[in-house]
Amino acid sequence: MGDVLTPRLVLHPMSTADAERLLARTPGAGDRWAAGYPAEVDLVGARNFLTTCTEQGDPGPFGSYEIRRRADGAAIGGLGFHGPVDEEGSVTIGYGLIPSERGRGYATEALRALVELARELGARSVRGDTSHDNVASQHVMAAVGLRLVAEDDQLKYYELALTDPAPAADGAVAEAR
Repeated sequence: MGDVLTPRLVLHPMSTADAERLLARTPGAGDRWAAGYPAEVDLVGARNFLTTCTEQGDPGPFGSYEIRRRADGAAIGGLGFHGPVDEEGSVTIGYGLIPSERGRGYATEALRALVELARELGARSVRGDTSHDNVASQHVMAAVGLRLVAEDDQLKYYELALTDPAPAADGAVAEAR
């Protein structure tokens, strides 16, 4: 699986070497990290990725991705799947950006690409969750088309049936490809 390109971003599939460098907080020879990267959420994602690789093998396209700006190649966050498609045809996603890069539409752009990748890989639905106080993440999921389906005392749960029309970049609904 190669890089996933969006207009402003590169979603680079994480390798075990990438994850190990993140955990060591030591960029490799070709790595460009924006100030503040990796954030704690990136370290959690790297640990989870390595655990998956150890216990189940490389998850391939259903793994983790580093979010890089196309303009300069700098890593600014991460996103990915929490595993392959489950028995219901669903995948769960997660994402995060370093604070200095938030509010620029990068999370929405990256998540939209990940949702489309899930659709191309045959998933029937995408799920995500966020805390009650993370309004920005709630807006990102809504902008990509995920709908609030449940909540408990800690989290709000979102889901998008991939048989639904795909939301266009401007938030309008476009025909699914």
